[in-house]
Amino acid sequence: MESVDERQALSFVSGLVLGAVIGAGVAILAAPQPGRKTRKKLKRAARRARGQTTHRLDELATELKQRVDETVTAAREHLPN
Repeated sequence: MESVDERQALSFVSGLVLGAVIGAGVAILAAPQPGRKTRKKLKRAARRARGQTTHRLDELATELKQRVDETVTAAREHLPN
């Protein structure tokens, strides 16, 4: 099972990443440059964010599967045959 510290650390890191993405978007929109450059930067930032999100979701899915497997194994060990 996931401990309270692990959940808090995950929440903190998730919030940090989300804040960085939002901050980058605001900075790009507030920067004085032509609209075409801004749109190009936003597209790049969106691709990066999508890639990072996909990667993180893959990691979470793998971790969840491991935890479920561990829980099922532990349950089988403790249940009578």
